[in-house]
Amino acid sequence: MRRAISLAALGLGHTSPNPVVGCVVLDAEGRVAGEGHHQRAGGPHAEIHALRAAGDRARGGTAVVTLEPCNHTGRTGPCAHALIDAGIARVVYAVPDPTDRATGGAATLRAAGVDVHGGLLAAEAARGNECWLTAMRLGRPFVLWKYAATLDGRTAAADGSSRWITGPEARADVHRLRAEADAVLVGSGTQRADDPHLAVRHGAAAAVRRPLRVVADSGAATPATARLLDGAAPTLIAVAPGADTRHLDAAVAEGRAEIAVLPRAATGRGLDPHALLAELHRRGVQSVLLEGGATLAGALWAAGLVDKAVGYLAPALLGSGPAALGSAGIGTIADAFRLDVHDLARVGADIRLTAYPRRTASAAPAPSDNTPSTEES
Repeated sequence: MRRAISLAALGLGHTSPNPVVGCVVLDAEGRVAGEGHHQRAGGPHAEIHALRAAGDRARGGTAVVTLEPCNHTGRTGPCAHALIDAGIARVVYAVPDPTDRATGGAATLRAAGVDVHGGLLAAEAARGNECWLTAMRLGRPFVLWKYAATLDGRTAAADGSSRWITGPEARADVHRLRAEADAVLVGSGTQRADDPHLAVRHGAAAAVRRPLRVVADSGAATPATARLLDGAAPTLIAVAPGADTRHLDAAVAEGRAEIAVLPRAATGRGLDPHALLAELHRRGVQSVLLEGGATLAGALWAAGLVDKAVGYLAPALLGSGPAALGSAGIGTIADAFRLDVHDLARVGADIRLTAYPRRTASAAPAPSDNTPSTEES
């Protein structure tokens, strides 16, 4: 199963809106006969790749799969039937399929006389498929907050300069995160201060991955000359009702940007973060890389909408300047967001820390009048 999980990871950034899935087929003697992973949406599923590799050796063997085999016909046929037709005698899967459309594969297999076992390394496999599972279970995108800061938590110097806090290796690693995401999100303050491009520029994925670039910009302050309006990737400017977007008319007419009008936060300042994620989910976005800034990050944290944090910490000190996280509704240490560290790694001269909030995905609080807005100063 761990081999199947590692195979599934090869599909990250390529399978959305489908899940990442890995499969290992063993022959009747328990030897590896075939392996496969879901490579792209619309292409063969992991089980099909593994069965093709195994050929006749699959008959009487075992299929080990990270996700319950599907039971429906979409752009490809049902994998449960393919496993039955191949003569598989036993199926072991990690995570049950949570979708109404595809679930039932295990029952179909059992009805055909296949020995089926579910739940093996379920937590480990679910983490590898966290974006798709969050989108399916909660009806919103998975949100990964990424930031880069000095050891004293500063994301820029007092004069606003921030290039470069981290080294080239860390910046290249961020492009890997972008390549795995469906959308990259920033606030209006970050757009004005940094004029980021937000496209994937490094690595093999740069030629094929074009995640949606999103600016939470209630007042439509994004200028017509912004770098992210260059047409290199799809771009969405989310504004509040009444915002004057006439200066963006040319970019919209030329297909370089879209405008989405979303409700304001209950505070009346900035956009409602729940509405923002709902709009992205409506557009088929299952994973969001939140790159900045501090105010937008604070609003999403306060709303219970951040699912994972990746911080790049540089061995440097500034002593002043903006902090990585803005107001998140915390007034006392007892209310601090506590996270569990999942990974620590050295990336060039910097440290990458990956952590998860100490809550279940279903425990995200509902919006309230105390939820900070997404507006940035």
